[in-house]
Amino acid sequence: MGHLTHDEFFAKLADLFNARKTKAHGAVYLTQKRFTFNQEETPSSEADPFADLHPARPLPILIRATNGKSKEHRAAKVKLSTVVQPQDLDAFYARYAEVCKVGMAALKPRDRTKRKAKAKKRKVGAAGLPTS
Repeated sequence: MGHLTHDEFFAKLADLFNARKTKAHGAVYLTQKRFTFNQEETPSSEADPFADLHPARPLPILIRATNGKSKEHRAAKVKLSTVVQPQDLDAFYARYAEVCKVGMAALKPRDRTKRKAKAKKRKVGAAGLPTS
């Protein structure tokens, strides 16, 4: 499977968020990294051990999105990716932020009340006070 165009990526990402809204559970994973496929690597030297952090020319960015389905649900797994060139980053991230904001607005936050209750119980117990 090849990389999608930006318009196709945004349309399918919106669909992925919408599919998540209709279900009671699930996740959407978003990742990004420098795209260095088929490009010469510059080895780090003692003079500049972090040369790869500021390359001579800007590198494209690989953006991925998936619904995180496991191997048992392979048919339902959605994997999206696109490559963004350095000159297109500002426009891409502006649109990416809008799609993510709209998609994440309907996601319900995780219920952390149990975790907070356990932390409070440990704090009281550690202070030497009775826990009941």
